[in-house]
Amino acid sequence: MTIAILANDEQKEEWLLKEVPDEVELVWIDSMSSLIMVEADAYFDLLFDADPERTARLKQLKNKPVFINAVPWTGAVTGHSLIRMNAWPTLLRRPIVEIALTDPAQEACVKEVFASLQWRYQLVPDACGMITPRVLAMIFNEAWFTFGEGVSTKEEIDTAMKLGTNYPMGPFEWGSKIGWQHVHQLLQALGRTDARYTIAPALEQYVANK
Repeated sequence: MTIAILANDEQKEEWLLKEVPDEVELVWIDSMSSLIMVEADAYFDLLFDADPERTARLKQLKNKPVFINAVPWTGAVTGHSLIRMNAWPTLLRRPIVEIALTDPAQEACVKEVFASLQWRYQLVPDACGMITPRVLAMIFNEAWFTFGEGVSTKEEIDTAMKLGTNYPMGPFEWGSKIGWQHVHQLLQALGRTDARYTIAPALEQYVANK
């Protein structure tokens, strides 16, 4: 199987940490134009954004499974021919990849591609934020509320989470690796229908100043 992947250097490094069987050929792509020109059995756009033009170009890859890193965007936004996955920085290296089908007919393709990769996956609802990013975004946001209210420093909050909950990284360290723009974008989308995800003022200010 040949798999074409549009990714940045960080995503490529995380992908390769998972290892891939020798019979799977990986073709690393550096632009959308190149991705849609390559002949492959499956395509991954890990740099996806919900730009209508980008989505339309990906849909040119007819009859081939196309996986997109689309954490905040559901099938209603991306269309029902693209397969959503959670490839936020630091989360792609996890042993199980979250996949959200936008069409039930996609399940056979997902099973075939992931069997070739010898990776495990978990189907999750086609909902904004999937599962893990939604949970992390809430934790990160609460950390920003705590920091903004002057309760603790970022370093103290990180230390408390690592020691108290055995998290691999504290919320500020982890959020920085994921990218606060990603976290902010997801919280913004979730907050449109659920006030629990209202963005902390300190995080709003931080992102606005970047």
